[in-house]
Amino acid sequence: MSFSDTLAAALAPLGRQAIPFIDEAGDPSRPLVLHTYRPDGFTEDSPVVIVQHGMNRNGDEYRDFWIPAADAHKLLIVAPTFGHAEYPGAETYNNGHVLATNGSLRPRHQWGYEVPARLLALMRQGGVTRRDRMHFFGHSAGGQFGHRMAATQDLSPFEAIAVGNPGWYSLPTLDQPFPDGLGGIGLEEEALRRLLDFPLLILAGEQDIETSGPSLPANPAAVAQGPHRYARAGNYLAAGRAAAERLGVACRWRLQSVPHIGHDGAAMSRVAASLWFEGILPADSVLAEWGGQSSL
Repeated sequence: MSFSDTLAAALAPLGRQAIPFIDEAGDPSRPLVLHTYRPDGFTEDSPVVIVQHGMNRNGDEYRDFWIPAADAHKLLIVAPTFGHAEYPGAETYNNGHVLATNGSLRPRHQWGYEVPARLLALMRQGGVTRRDRMHFFGHSAGGQFGHRMAATQDLSPFEAIAVGNPGWYSLPTLDQPFPDGLGGIGLEEEALRRLLDFPLLILAGEQDIETSGPSLPANPAAVAQGPHRYARAGNYLAAGRAAAERLGVACRWRLQSVPHIGHDGAAMSRVAASLWFEGILPADSVLAEWGGQSSL
């Protein structure tokens, strides 16, 4: 049985599932787990949302953050989980395992950033979905993963991409080496144009303003982007606009400042779902009620 058939069978029942995934087309030596949720009412034409966890590698919790939205809007939630043992450190997860330990460029098909598009293709092959585009949400380390994925991949499989509270960003320039920028990994100027033209949604919690801590990147390139995550989000948008001006194109990115919210993956999941599927930012009173939490 092909994995697309296995995946279809595993996703057929309603509710939560944990599905082992060997990425045969990528790096089969590093297995993943797909934490999924299928609501009552999901059909092959319903939206598919890929949800990318933070540094705690807690795909099961991130899947659960999305269950209320899944039930309300009939969404299939798939949270690929890059475990600590198989993907240790930021280099193999946040930074997509683009570079080997000696700094050399790894084969492109082995980059972690190719996993979401392969999953959509497998779900289409198995008849789980007829949709040819998906939504992608990543928070914290998953937001780092998400914006670098957007910078390096074909974007045709993505209907929408939202990144919440990344610790730092790979700037849209080929003049700085990856991951500080996008240089040295085989990208050309057309990749920058494609990235700038995509309506990337950057979610920035107004209370995500800690200036030190074990989860806040403190490498020189990150510190140069601002003292905290909230400032770094604004710096990334400014860098995108500057790059677009240099290239003579529009920057279609959107920065959504989120009042009352700090480094909270659950709240940012609800914000993204509301913006995408209800077309509104949750009310200020609701955001104030959610504020003060912290989940990576």
